[in-house]
Amino acid sequence: MTGIPETSPPRETGQQIAALEHLLEVARQLGATVELDPLLEAIATAATTVLDCERATVFLYDTGTEELYSRVATGIEDSAMKEIRFPVSRGIAGEVARTGSVITLADAYADPRFNPEFDRQSGFRTRNMLAFPLRGYDSTTVGVLQVLNKRSGQFDGHDEKLVRFLGAQAGVAVQRQMLLQEYAHKQRIQRDLNIARDIQQGLLPRENPEVAGYDIAGWNQPADETGGDSFDFLPLDDGSLAITLADATGHGIGAALIMAETRALFRATARQTRDLQRVVSEVNDLLCLDLPDGKFNTAFFGFLAPAEHTVRFLSAGQGPILVYAAATGAVRELETHGLPLGIMPEAEYDAATVFQLAPGDMLVLLTDGFYEWDRPDGEQFGTERIADLIREHHRLPAAEFIRVVYRTVVEFSAGTRQGDDLTAVIVRRVPAG
Repeated sequence: MTGIPETSPPRETGQQIAALEHLLEVARQLGATVELDPLLEAIATAATTVLDCERATVFLYDTGTEELYSRVATGIEDSAMKEIRFPVSRGIAGEVARTGSVITLADAYADPRFNPEFDRQSGFRTRNMLAFPLRGYDSTTVGVLQVLNKRSGQFDGHDEKLVRFLGAQAGVAVQRQMLLQEYAHKQRIQRDLNIARDIQQGLLPRENPEVAGYDIAGWNQPADETGGDSFDFLPLDDGSLAITLADATGHGIGAALIMAETRALFRATARQTRDLQRVVSEVNDLLCLDLPDGKFNTAFFGFLAPAEHTVRFLSAGQGPILVYAAATGAVRELETHGLPLGIMPEAEYDAATVFQLAPGDMLVLLTDGFYEWDRPDGEQFGTERIADLIREHHRLPAAEFIRVVYRTVVEFSAGTRQGDDLTAVIVRRVPAG
């Protein structure tokens, strides 16, 4: 009985089947890997195995800077050599990222696009090369996989088919992990911002101070989660009330840190002396030691003496400082006393200003977020409109007056977003009778 002899598949076919089986296993692993670096390691290792080559490098595409940067390079022990960053306009990998094409080089050094710098730095010699794009689910290029030195011969059309399959699987996996990583990073930032906001809000007065014969209110609304404005009320042992309103450059966490330090320094020095020139000079000198160049803050520091009905203040660049006189209905602007805090150590400040509050008079302190909020045509709310609101609504309780000012400025803005922090302090002497 004659049978059909059993034959083994050709060696080439067997290698192809093994490669496909390996790619399927790689696809399974890519779906299970939940961290980016191990994922990139798996991609690079799979590429060297399936394509039977000496080395593989995974470059990720930074769309913000239009650069490629390496995260994984097989066969490289020096971690510094694994981190390579270059513009997408350079090299073979750059062309792959720009065009989305697969590039095969039989002789790398014969191609003018090849950049031999990495070989010079590492001591490695690139003979041939296959580079292909890693594409996400939306077909955008998220990176480039570059494989070097086929161990047996040259990279061929079959290798290109394999890398297209691997590139499709790997690209989607990389994009997924990058999106998850970005989301997790944003969540961490948001948690940190929420903590910073809670801390900063906790530094603001929890309630308005109760001072006999006076109606006093403070209010703050940052432009971001945290802000560069602050206000503070500190009752002192001689019966006076220390009042602070300050505005740091910018807004956000950095400005909030400046505000926290300024508040702490003023509180500490105000308990030691009522000499405002000394207080402000000391706060300024200490801030100059800590703040980087270009960072500063303006500040109003004052003492309300309710028994004498006087306010003594010194303003380090913080203004306008507006005072309403009930007897005449006039709104006047008082002078500031010197440079903002943190610009120049040992800066000299003018002597503090002292003025009296008669029944119905009002001190109005607003940061520039109110005055500079503009409408779509670019016109800002300005000082005159604030003065008009003071004259019209000076009889309102202090907290309600702030709400009226805020509503009016928002209506004026006609939908433009709040671009700066908003802080207000109102000190109003209650009218007689």
